[in-house]
Amino acid sequence: MSDRDWMEEALRQAEQAAAEGEVPVGAVLVRNGERIAAGRNAPIRLNDPTAHAEILTLRAAGAALGNYRLDDCTLYVTLEPCPMCLAAISHARIARVVYAAPDPRAGACGGAIDLNRARWHHFTPVIDTGPCEAQASELLQRFFQTRRES
Repeated sequence: MSDRDWMEEALRQAEQAAAEGEVPVGAVLVRNGERIAAGRNAPIRLNDPTAHAEILTLRAAGAALGNYRLDDCTLYVTLEPCPMCLAAISHARIARVVYAAPDPRAGACGGAIDLNRARWHHFTPVIDTGPCEAQASELLQRFFQTRRES
């Protein structure tokens, strides 16, 4: 499967999050062309401020693989990771992160700040952007527009 295919799967997770009243962010973790785990935002549902799509996906992947180190994996996420998520990604040793929509307010991969260049990181993943940016941005815009109208 291509980066676009995996990102479309992450978008399906984001759509489920929106249907549950959560900010529509989804993630999929892949190793050697195989889906290891997927997740979506759930801070409201779980009453957990750390329940971002990336964190839940990393937790599920760690459980599935029996290891918190997720070497040689690619994380596909529909929104640029925040500082908390990028730190977790670094600790997990994720090789590559592909995100769809940039986050100029809270993104930690160059949107608001570029923490991937910080020297304190244990590991620096490759960061790629592009696939499904328009779809992810539109999903987020629709979600927040609907919230403002309510």
